[in-house]
Amino acid sequence: MNTIITIGRQFGSAGREIGEKLADELEIKCYDKELLTRAAKESGFCEELIQTHDERPTNSFLYNLVMDTYSFGYNAAGLVDMPISQKVFLAQFDAIKKIAAEGPCIIVGRCADYALADNPNCISVFIHGDMDVKVKRIMKKYDLTESKAKEMILKKDKQRQSYYNYYSSKRWGFSDSYDLSVNSSILGIEGTVNLLKQFILDFENREK
Repeated sequence: MNTIITIGRQFGSAGREIGEKLADELEIKCYDKELLTRAAKESGFCEELIQTHDERPTNSFLYNLVMDTYSFGYNAAGLVDMPISQKVFLAQFDAIKKIAAEGPCIIVGRCADYALADNPNCISVFIHGDMDVKVKRIMKKYDLTESKAKEMILKKDKQRQSYYNYYSSKRWGFSDSYDLSVNSSILGIEGTVNLLKQFILDFENREK
């Protein structure tokens, strides 16, 4: 079955690690930053430009105007006057749809659940976590103080929330926006992977 799993995640919740482990166990591909490379290759944008806009909406007219002079891909009729941030979103949107059509995979972030909303084989998951657990993980990963780690978490989540809410018709982190919302702090990374594996198995074996 061509099951696609999309993972939205709070910063520090280990969403990416869970996605990668789940992909390994299911023997399918996991796309995170790899999606940016694919979008750059297929759209004609340089990868640095796509990384600059990755899950970060910008409403700065001047910034978009300046950056537009450096973009050469994605200038088909009707897209010429579109802000560069929206062109980058469309490039990722198209890449997500093409990747999903190629076979089973896991896609982390980038409004993938919204891009694949019409795909009946898509499971949308959101992974969150307790703040104290997330702070400890980020402190260790980036060698930060507790206050700096918390500040980083709040900033990253605000960016992701703004991006998701700006481009999709749903609300980032709200349980009714996803098929399954999981607190990874309760079961840990391995336990959450096992939970998702069972959910996917039941999804694939459900009555059609």
